[in-house]
Amino acid sequence: MKKAGLASILLSGLLLWASHGQAEPVALKYGQIPSTIKSVSSLPLYVAQRRSFFAREELKMEIVPIQGGTGNMVAALDRGEVDITRTATPYLVLAALKGSDAVAIAGETRTPIYSLMVQPGIKTYEDLKGKLLGLSLKVDTISISMRKLLARHGLRPEDYQVKELVGTPPRFECLKRGECAGVPLGQPEDFLALKEGHRRLGISTEAVPDFQFTVSAARRGWAEQNKDKVTRYVRAIASAYRYLREPGNREDVVSIIVETTGSSAEIAREVLTLYFEPDRGVFPRQGELDLKGMTRVLEFMAEAGELQSPVPAPQRFVDLQFLHAAGIR
Repeated sequence: MKKAGLASILLSGLLLWASHGQAEPVALKYGQIPSTIKSVSSLPLYVAQRRSFFAREELKMEIVPIQGGTGNMVAALDRGEVDITRTATPYLVLAALKGSDAVAIAGETRTPIYSLMVQPGIKTYEDLKGKLLGLSLKVDTISISMRKLLARHGLRPEDYQVKELVGTPPRFECLKRGECAGVPLGQPEDFLALKEGHRRLGISTEAVPDFQFTVSAARRGWAEQNKDKVTRYVRAIASAYRYLREPGNREDVVSIIVETTGSSAEIAREVLTLYFEPDRGVFPRQGELDLKGMTRVLEFMAEAGELQSPVPAPQRFVDLQFLHAAGIR
């Protein structure tokens, strides 16, 4: 009886311990514009979801689509519609300078590769003179990098026409309709365009290497009040970046790309080869923020007339404490 009683007490204790050890996941609202939800740029987020890095941190991610383009990401954050959002660095900077409390808490895409995809009949940059190009907003680093690429090959802004098209889908449609002679496309859309007979004239990294393209952002005040939650998010994202960089995980990452973007396994492998053979710095190693890369973005914005020189210090737009709390320096 004594042994049975002891066993019962031990079992009750184990059950009580287990119940306390399995806490309910904490909800976290993450904002995304719809045009990026099926993009390879969202790959770290999906890796963290599918390989349970968020679950391990006891986080329940709610993806909140934010309509209206990249410029609305920080506005949705300021309104409290989301807790954390991805945003392109220039939009964060402009919002912060206008009084937003938003700051970068982790790095996402560092140096994206945007292909200048053109109609089959365009053979050289000279052929683009007088033609219509579909670019993003003037402040967007996509547009800045494309203009620098064109200038590198002898084309001045007055040599071509521009139609502002925010988001990859409308730019791709403009190209497919034949209205645009050329557009910048990310992955996997540029590989899809190649298979449809369009040509890749150049890539953005020829003209603009090493900058901080997108970040995870949160309101500074909210993040301070929810430091543990934000740190757990950063740890999960860091794990995702480490996972997708590991060569032994390549085929699993291919399957995640296929599942989330709808592209073929062949295109998924081509994308990863482009990113990592050699490593072109598209993704951070573990979610770190590149302050030199942010400075370059600020300088680009000044060149585009969106900021005055001297540009602000990048530290104004970041809060590194959550990366540090997650063990990332």
